Amino acid sequence: MSEQLLPGYIIRRGSTLDRSLLLKFMQQTYQDLFPNEDFSHLEQTVKQYFSSDTPLWWVEEEREQGSNKESLFCTPLPTIACLWVGNAIDQVHGNRHAHIFILYVAPEHRRRGIGTALMRYVENWATQRGDRQIGLQVFQSNKPALNLYDQLGYQTQSLWMVKFLNAEK
Repeated sequence: MSEQLLPGYIIRRGSTLDRSLLLKFMQQTYQDLFPNEDFSHLEQTVKQYFSSDTPLWWVEEEREQGSNKESLFCTPLPTIACLWVGNAIDQVHGNRHAHIFILYVAPEHRRRGIGTALMRYVENWATQRGDRQIGLQVFQSNKPALNLYDQLGYQTQSLWMVKFLNAEK
């Protein structure tokens, strides 16, 4: 079942049958940020974490069809955005909460409020299921995403730090 997310866009719940489309969107997300990398390994992430317990939503553009207004109906166009959510445990308080695995909007549809609408959608979903927070990870170099999350009131709670090790001896 789908519903209107924003004027001109519908949101529908995905299923575990959407595995290959999810993988495509994940690879595109990372390819946008790191164009010279190979992201074939993301297939393992999808295999390991994607299930009926990790909801997935798709956004499609609506297209009006029909010649008169009485018989006007809408059919979806190709998928232009996705939101995949998992479950995490707050390590301080022990509470389960939503964790955003991926939020992706195709470049030609950005800056139209889709990302904001998706975030509000998942916030409502998480509140309805009793979550008290939502977590996510964002690359420090992804300034548009950082700006979006900042505008929506997300705050840094911790920093994920990495040290790259030289495997050569």
